[in-house]
Amino acid sequence: MDTVSATMLYNFRPVKIPTNEIGRTQFLQSVCKPFLLIPSIFCYRKHHFRRALITSSMEETEMADSKDGLSTFKWVEVGPHLTEAQKEAISQLSPKMTKRCKALMKQLICFSTLQASLSELLGAWVKIMKPRRADWLVVLKQLKLMDHPLYLEVASLALVEDSFEANIRDYTKIIHGHGKRNQLIDAEKTLATMRSRGFICDQVILTTFIHMYSKAGNLELAEETFEELKLLGEPLDKRSYGSMIMAYIRAGMPEQGEVLLREMDAQEIYAGREVYKALLRAYSLAGDAEGAQRVFNAIQLAAISPDHKFCGLLINAYGVSGQSEKARAAFENMRRAGLTPSDKCIALVISAYERENKLQKALEFLIVLERDGIIIGKEASETLVGWFKNLGVVKEVDTVLREFSVKEANSKFEAT
Repeated sequence: MDTVSATMLYNFRPVKIPTNEIGRTQFLQSVCKPFLLIPSIFCYRKHHFRRALITSSMEETEMADSKDGLSTFKWVEVGPHLTEAQKEAISQLSPKMTKRCKALMKQLICFSTLQASLSELLGAWVKIMKPRRADWLVVLKQLKLMDHPLYLEVASLALVEDSFEANIRDYTKIIHGHGKRNQLIDAEKTLATMRSRGFICDQVILTTFIHMYSKAGNLELAEETFEELKLLGEPLDKRSYGSMIMAYIRAGMPEQGEVLLREMDAQEIYAGREVYKALLRAYSLAGDAEGAQRVFNAIQLAAISPDHKFCGLLINAYGVSGQSEKARAAFENMRRAGLTPSDKCIALVISAYERENKLQKALEFLIVLERDGIIIGKEASETLVGWFKNLGVVKEVDTVLREFSVKEANSKFEAT
């Protein structure tokens, strides 16, 4: 109904209906308005009224509705009580937006749960404005651009409206949106609605649920969903595998994740960079040097160039497992590959020597670095100082601190 003003506010208004006799004309009176005649049939037992739609002008529309009692939904022109944020948001609406879309957008911008529920607001909009799918999409797109907090709620309510003509991709977008916000319960409700309307889950939706179950720490549901994904009969992609691998990593089962990684390799499907890094980190923190080396090799087979962070995780794995010489070898391999060692990597090698109390080896390592023009930074220096303090070597600590301060000052001076 394009005659309705775009500047409206949604709220409840009390209704007074004086009656004289049963079946006679009733009068509906609104606050500060003339009486409007509405023929209705009054039942003296249940006191129910038929729904009535009243249009007093282009600037105002009322809708009376009744369930167990009498309630009135009223749209009125937006008054002077808007906040600056609301005024700014309304001013940003596109002038090309249709009246029906702009009317709802203004209602949503000014929406308050103290006035009505969101479902009642949308229901009134549908009844009065008769929107088409294109109108819904315009409103949802605008809410998403505004990063409006009601975006997902409006989208979820739209799914059950016939005028929205929902398809599987609409459900996918909403479930994915809930996944980004870690709203597992809301995502499951959307899935239940989708299935009740005869839609079948696809790979994208099930992958999203694996990811959500993984983050929620529910490995059992993640595995069940992964098996359901396999039953679709479609080839799994790297996102589906990657989500399940991450689930095993979060559950402290990197070996199971590695099994899936080998399954992917057999099909020439390679996981994303972050999945490899997460698996390598899991082995590294556990001190499983063999597992870390296997993953590091798989990274290179997947044509992913390791950076200093990947190398640092491998160095740490050897250090934690008490294999300082292999940690040093991994460091040297990194340099031979043309990577500039980070201060973190240097600190990890020093820590590996400290675990085995190989002070002489550590000093030789530092001499080689100095000879090659590599200056140790703050983290490596602090690691070395902490080791010296544990050994009770005070003078060496002071010397290292002074040398570090001088070198850091010189580096800053050269940079300027």
